[in-house]
Amino acid sequence: MLRTIIAIVLGLAVGSMVNMGIIMVGPNFVPPPAGVDVTDIDSITANAHLFEAKHFLFPWLAHATGTLAGAIVASLVASARRKIAGLVVAGAFLGGGVMMALSVPAPIWFLISDLGLAYIPMGLLGHKLARAWKPGI
Repeated sequence: MLRTIIAIVLGLAVGSMVNMGIIMVGPNFVPPPAGVDVTDIDSITANAHLFEAKHFLFPWLAHATGTLAGAIVASLVASARRKIAGLVVAGAFLGGGVMMALSVPAPIWFLISDLGLAYIPMGLLGHKLARAWKPGI
């Protein structure tokens, strides 16, 4: 049980680092609209109408790859209930995604793809990849 808890904590930590890393480099590839400070939630909220579809690419990639990485780590580290560990990580990230969806304006197409594809499916894929790398889990 302790190892499963540690696996989940490690999965959350690794997933968060991956997520934040992608969020931080995203503006280097797709600059935000002029005058928007992407490190300030109030600036994003006030200028949400300026965002185009391309501006949502890196947030979606960050959510999906952060969840994927976290689920892989949790599934690899846990000694039992490996799939559950990966899905707990995915569920935690989904909870964060729902909180962001409620606080930061975004188009409905992004919310559907983000909440529907970037979390639980990536958690399941993460567990499958972990199983492929470490058979028997």
